Amino acid sequence: MKYLHTMVRVTDIEQSKRFYCDGLGLKEVRRSENEKGRFTLVFLAAPGDENAQIELTYNWDPEVYAGGRNFGHLAYRTDDIYALCQHLLDMGYTINRPPRDGHMAFVRSPDDISVGLIQDGTLEPREPWLSMPNTGKW
Repeated sequence: MKYLHTMVRVTDIEQSKRFYCDGLGLKEVRRSENEKGRFTLVFLAAPGDENAQIELTYNWDPEVYAGGRNFGHLAYRTDDIYALCQHLLDMGYTINRPPRDGHMAFVRSPDDISVGLIQDGTLEPREPWLSMPNTGKW
């Protein structure tokens, strides 16, 4: 496992960057726009610690975030997402968003914290994951 980032949803990228960058001293390390999904991702890190990032997620369609919805998830990279998901299933945990694409899955902790699992690279999609539906929220 390797820690990747923590994601928080934001309602205004510039106001958020003022806080995180101007206030806390973080620097923008990368940004991506997703027109199909209608969101922007901005990754920030402390100078000299670019491996521990925060992901600001800006959804283009306005949304009111209540009940902690603005905190998205923890994310970890793994060498074999299928083996890890099977291990978690065998332990009795629900895979809320199965790794249908061979790249990403989500599971929740006993305290309902969403944890993103990201494959290092991408594995070929395969069963049972390919046809497994989402369960609950992730």
